Amino acid sequence: MTAIKYELIKTCKQTGARLGRVTTPHSTFETPVFMPVGTLATVKTMSPEELAEIGAGIILSNTYHLWLRPGEDIVKEAGGLHKFMNWDRSILTDSGGFQVFSLSDLREIKEEGVHFRNHLNGSKLFLSPEKAMEIQNALGSDIMMAFDECPPYPAEPEYMKSSVERTSRWAERCLKAHARPDEQGLFGIVQGGEFEHFRKQSASDLVSLDFPGYAIGGLSVGEPKEVMNHVLEYTTPWLPTSKPRYLMGVGSPDSLIDGAIRGVDMFDCVLPTRIARNGTCMTSVGRVVVKNAKYERDFSPLDPNCDCKVCRNYTKAYIRHLLKCDEIFGIRLTTYHNLYFLLKLMEQVRQAIREDRLGDFREEFFEQYGFNQPNARNF
Repeated sequence: MTAIKYELIKTCKQTGARLGRVTTPHSTFETPVFMPVGTLATVKTMSPEELAEIGAGIILSNTYHLWLRPGEDIVKEAGGLHKFMNWDRSILTDSGGFQVFSLSDLREIKEEGVHFRNHLNGSKLFLSPEKAMEIQNALGSDIMMAFDECPPYPAEPEYMKSSVERTSRWAERCLKAHARPDEQGLFGIVQGGEFEHFRKQSASDLVSLDFPGYAIGGLSVGEPKEVMNHVLEYTTPWLPTSKPRYLMGVGSPDSLIDGAIRGVDMFDCVLPTRIARNGTCMTSVGRVVVKNAKYERDFSPLDPNCDCKVCRNYTKAYIRHLLKCDEIFGIRLTTYHNLYFLLKLMEQVRQAIREDRLGDFREEFFEQYGFNQPNARNF
């Protein structure tokens, strides 16, 4: 028995993008899908009820951060992450590998795991494949991620070779340590940077281990979008068509569409919630920085083509006023809108795949959003 099931519903004749369906122990959702990020068992400023209201079928939480606060033992005692945070749909937890390599400068990578410093108080910590599995088993997420090494960009070929080999060995250890395979699916993470032969080796190693799904890591870490798209073009064909493919840390509208066209099923990113807190909103006609002075007397909605409750009930002038006064409600409104926008975008992407017109949809969306303008994709 496997905890995760994937069904390929249709392949877009125009682009090759996949329309699929993923079933976990808590919910079923269609792909391509965007997953809002709830790092500390909450999507910032959003309630679980609001996430359900806007159609989120799966959200992401973070193993490293929940390990530190409140501790996996407390979450387990609460009945698992779903009960702890009152979310009855799917949850994916990443392994903490990215945070270990991005938040701590003082780290020592060894075969057994990584010694590093707690980014909150500087205390010494150790995270290994076995420990990452133990924490995620206690959290009770539907989809767990293998503990991998996330190499820096750019990296020398010699470093990348040893890193990929280590990630493959760690992946095997994760499978052996996973205590609840019938209740929680475990995804392997393909690494290799921008080196095609290392990506192929990583994919081959992980596919041989027969994970229920596969993530593509080490992208959206500073490389140009052209490089990311090129890596996806040669990486996804090495992954099984019968299992979901997850591109980690990607959430700009252009990259969601381009990733789907290249065969990706699942995406996550803090981008929509992070920029919302700075007053930047995604709209059908491009980015709107609602804090700007030109919106002081603008009594129109954030997006004239959006039917979310923010756009139906509040104006740019009012939202700008809230943000300028540091009122939390302002951030709640911009966050709600941005997440609604991306979830609606993925719904449109899925419909375009059904109708074999995702390529046409891409061109129309890019033109309307403004991505065809010079430097417009530096989101």
